[in-house]
Amino acid sequence: MDMGIVNAKEMLALSEVPKHLRGVCIDAVMNTRPDATERLLTATEAEKEAAEARKRGGGDVAVAKTTTWRDMPIEERITHSLVKGISEFVDKDTEELRAEIAARGGRPLEVIEGPLMAGMNVVGDLFGSGKMFLPQVIKSARVMKKAVAYLLPYMEAEKRENLIAQGIDPDSQQQDDDSQYAGKFLIATVKGDVHDIGKNIVAVVLGCNNYKVYDIGVMCECDKILEKAKEYKVDAIGLSGLITPSLDEMVFVAKEMSKKGLQVPLLIGGATTSKMHTAVKIAPQYASDEHPVIHVLDASRAVTVVSSLLNADDKPDYVADIADEYAELRDEYYASLEDRKFLTLEQAQAKRCELNWSKVPPAPKTALGAHTITYELSDVVPLIDWNPFFQTWELRGRYPNRGYPKIFNDETVGAEAKRLFDDAQKMMKQIVDEKRLELRGVYGLYAAQRSEGGEDVDVWDSDAARDAKEKPKATFCMFRQQAETESAAAYMSQADFIAPRGAAKDYLGMFAVACFGAEEWANKYEAQNDDFSKIMMQALADRLVEACAEALHRDMRTKYWGYASDETLSAEDLIKVKYEGIRPAPGYPSQPDHTEKRTMWDLLDVESRSGIKLSESISMMPASSVSALVFAHPEATYFAVGKIEKDQVKSYAERKGYSLPEMERWLSPMLNYDRD
Repeated sequence: MDMGIVNAKEMLALSEVPKHLRGVCIDAVMNTRPDATERLLTATEAEKEAAEARKRGGGDVAVAKTTTWRDMPIEERITHSLVKGISEFVDKDTEELRAEIAARGGRPLEVIEGPLMAGMNVVGDLFGSGKMFLPQVIKSARVMKKAVAYLLPYMEAEKRENLIAQGIDPDSQQQDDDSQYAGKFLIATVKGDVHDIGKNIVAVVLGCNNYKVYDIGVMCECDKILEKAKEYKVDAIGLSGLITPSLDEMVFVAKEMSKKGLQVPLLIGGATTSKMHTAVKIAPQYASDEHPVIHVLDASRAVTVVSSLLNADDKPDYVADIADEYAELRDEYYASLEDRKFLTLEQAQAKRCELNWSKVPPAPKTALGAHTITYELSDVVPLIDWNPFFQTWELRGRYPNRGYPKIFNDETVGAEAKRLFDDAQKMMKQIVDEKRLELRGVYGLYAAQRSEGGEDVDVWDSDAARDAKEKPKATFCMFRQQAETESAAAYMSQADFIAPRGAAKDYLGMFAVACFGAEEWANKYEAQNDDFSKIMMQALADRLVEACAEALHRDMRTKYWGYASDETLSAEDLIKVKYEGIRPAPGYPSQPDHTEKRTMWDLLDVESRSGIKLSESISMMPASSVSALVFAHPEATYFAVGKIEKDQVKSYAERKGYSLPEMERWLSPMLNYDRD
């Protein structure tokens, strides 16, 4: 309980409250036990009945004994624990029921097939009807996993005894019997990508609905995905990814599935994926009536998709509807290409964004070059933007209760959002108090000028090197908008935000920061069959590193670079981007090329200075990492490059020293033409 409204005249001294009620009230106020609310409600009803009885009969009336769900029969207690996501008593209750069943000659499996499955059926029905939300489902899954883990040794022992009795060597038998599941599903994060929160959530949700999920991890090579799919004889495959290079890898996997004759549906999901990209780029490589390719927007829809695909009666109509929808999307996409007009690169360059170079920021106060940095967890917590946290857990308020903290007022998800937030605060306190995670990284400040060609930014590690016109220490290559719009006053590039030679002496900042330790804690929770805490840890690590990036950008503006030394913005204003300058990230709309991270990593020596690595597909490791360029000019602004034409891709490849096919592969999602 966070707050209560009371009538002061009616308040009792603590000593006047009956002992049995005092304990119930203290448990509710201090949240000291998971069933505190149920116990308080039960006690309230009992007191209400007693009061009414006294009114009817006068005098003292005995109050009925207060009961709780812990007084239910053991089967009902287990089902209640699962539906409510209460894991505190799971081992004790599971053993009690197992022992009872064993005493009457039954099998350990009866615990699963009885109260546990009854509870999971309730969870599935509530979730499917929108009456239960993702955090609750994952808490229920935690109870189920812990109960099954407890029973597993007993079931294995029973299995061995039966095989021996039949004269069969138990060690020669296949260990993984998955015949009792509704279906088998393989899920993987594709090659080069390390992000797996969404994948983990889908795995839990499908598991709660009696699907056997083979989660083969992150950075999975195509050959591994196909090999495991055949080994496990799965009914469907799910591919996940966050960074844009993963989109092209998904296309490649689809092609390989077709070449090798796989006949199972392919599901696509992840932050950068979309229904349009799936329909236009991935589905044509593999989809058929037997094995469609389907984009899954979020975890809550995965069960509906998989169940429709594995139901022989529902599948034909479902797949036909998807095929029709995706055909319409393709027609819409290619029609838009015909309608859309683009400037040549030369025409777009002629309409570049012109800034006022008298407003170029001053030279940095800190020495030019790279610097390592660490932050205390407690210092960045106040800067956390909680909105993406609720999006991770698929909790979305409706207007006017969208976003944090208004989401708590939403009549549908508000109560669950508050419970989730409270759980997050408990774990965050542990993280901070026990220093479970670590924030560290690198930032750099460099002398900078727009390149002679006008499309890139050259940097030097000293003003003297720049003034002497020495070879740049590095060059950051940029893209320019080409899609023609009636309202466009300029066709922007990030290069436009840095002064050309002769206009002013300019500077460019950059940084890479990461939250270390989350993966180790996630593995610990996974070993404890605690998916809820695992996903919570990953979600909080993401929030902490984003808050760290906010803190570092603030400190660069106010201290290290110092161009806004008098800035005094609140945390809310920082999140609303009310400061001067921008920090666009490589791989995002203003510069969609992830390969530019390599330039930053080499210049700042990021890996050796901080331990933050780049994967083959240039995903940052650990997964909770952020990198960005820092532009200080007050007129610099965020924008999206959008689609680009082949003339710009050729120019860009030449400037970076890449072959055209290799550059096209990295830039595939933003090409306004087919590269095949």
